[in-house]
Amino acid sequence: MTAALAPAAPLDLADWQARRRAHEKRVDGWLAPHLARRRTGAKHPVEDFLFTYYSHRPAQLRRWHPGAGAVLRGADPAEFGPDYRATASGLTLDTEGVRARRADSVDWIRALLAATAGRPAHLGCFGMHEWAMVYRQTQEEVRHNAWPLRLSPAETAAVVEERGVRCSHFDAYRFFTAPARPLNLLAPTRESQHDLEQPGCLHANMDLYKWAYKLSPLVCSELVADGFALAREIRALDMRASPYDLAALGYPPVRVETPEGRAEYAAAQRGFAERAAVLRARLLAALG
Repeated sequence: MTAALAPAAPLDLADWQARRRAHEKRVDGWLAPHLARRRTGAKHPVEDFLFTYYSHRPAQLRRWHPGAGAVLRGADPAEFGPDYRATASGLTLDTEGVRARRADSVDWIRALLAATAGRPAHLGCFGMHEWAMVYRQTQEEVRHNAWPLRLSPAETAAVVEERGVRCSHFDAYRFFTAPARPLNLLAPTRESQHDLEQPGCLHANMDLYKWAYKLSPLVCSELVADGFALAREIRALDMRASPYDLAALGYPPVRVETPEGRAEYAAAQRGFAERAAVLRARLLAALG
């Protein structure tokens, strides 16, 4: 059973339209550079990742939803779509109808969020998942081969073999090269995701954006955008700690092959875990 949300005070026309404009302005700041690159065929291994790896399209990210329980005065039902209904107080989401149609997905996401939130954060991976994705590959074979590796392929492989790999995230693990997979401490699967995902993992915390948009319109668009903003910062650390040399793009390396770099990475990872815990709790609260 899902707890019922407390009735919300109706939002006046000026108030909810101001919220919508603020959301669109915020998102436009992320979309404009990406769309400009897309028109010219240019690629950016950091800034474009959230638009290419995840399935949420730019127009969907920009579209504003008030979230379950919100009531909008003066709103046109046709403007918001078939999931909304008019009431005497104003327009509101048909929350029960949306939840009933998407019950399996909502329950799966809620269970994953709750399981992850209930575990301690592990901070000892030092970003080796990105190194495992290029392990024993040549410069021409690596995914972002327009950008050089900081070390030679042999030196990169030596770092992986020396440090080991402790990745608990299936959607990172599935991109490991075949020779790297046996080096991982775990063998994550989609079926074991609820058992293995932990709140220190950069990719698990980036995925809060994915869970937020998959729960839309049950969660408000500001929460989806907060997930995107955090994922964008995490992606920058992810690639700074990777074997790629992206200094020319303004991303100085976090040299996790050194003790100093590992300490820098773990401190940043801890900070992201703390911020992600807040977002995870907000998502769970939005589900009731």
